[in-house]
Amino acid sequence: MLSRKRAPEAAGGQSGSASAYAAAVSLLARRDYASGELTEKLRERGFPAEEISQAVVDLRERRLLDDQRYAGNFLSYRAARGQGPARIRRDLEAAGLTPELISATLAAGPDWAALARKVRATRFGAEPPVAWHEKAQQSRFLHYRGFSADHIRSALGPDFDPDS
Repeated sequence: MLSRKRAPEAAGGQSGSASAYAAAVSLLARRDYASGELTEKLRERGFPAEEISQAVVDLRERRLLDDQRYAGNFLSYRAARGQGPARIRRDLEAAGLTPELISATLAAGPDWAALARKVRATRFGAEPPVAWHEKAQQSRFLHYRGFSADHIRSALGPDFDPDS
């Protein structure tokens, strides 16, 4: 059976950082990557660390690889899917972005309390929960989605306290 992955030396017939650069451009042609993700992908393909770092530097200089752009697009997509800031933060950290960039991106994001209210209403209906077991169920759902206790309190009404 043939493998779809090509060896680094077979990736375009180039040598050195040029082949790592070509492999990186090929990956970026399919979707945007954070620099940490792209570095890991190239490492998995067997490129030496110095070639990978040179390719990443070249891509950053040409603005083909931009962590700030990646973080903004990631935030927009995930927030539109109804995910909260804690979950988005965790996923951006897993992608290898710096904590400063993540914090700045999340601060520029949507109104998280309003998004939590919208997500709750979409999933459970416009009527606020009355019984405590309904409130607990909706609270768990919003917490799983990545919303904080303050956002959940805002979405479920002022009399609900998930910390108690």
